[in-house]
Amino acid sequence: MNESRPYEENIIRLEEIVRRLERGDISLEEGLASFEEGISLVKVCRKQLDRVSERLQLLTRDGRLEAAADNDKGE
Repeated sequence: MNESRPYEENIIRLEEIVRRLERGDISLEEGLASFEEGISLVKVCRKQLDRVSERLQLLTRDGRLEAAADNDKGE
């Protein structure tokens, strides 16, 4: 798995894997390999989401600090 692949592409691939596993028309070995790939993709997606969440928290926190500083200047 490549973490540099966009989140959306990872989700599309994960959905393809799920559909393939749900159809059940693959061998046990192919199913296991697909399951392993899917688990890896889930971990990559979680890391990508965690990074975005951290950035959003920083932006929100910084926005609140700037807004509070602006309010202090106006008073």
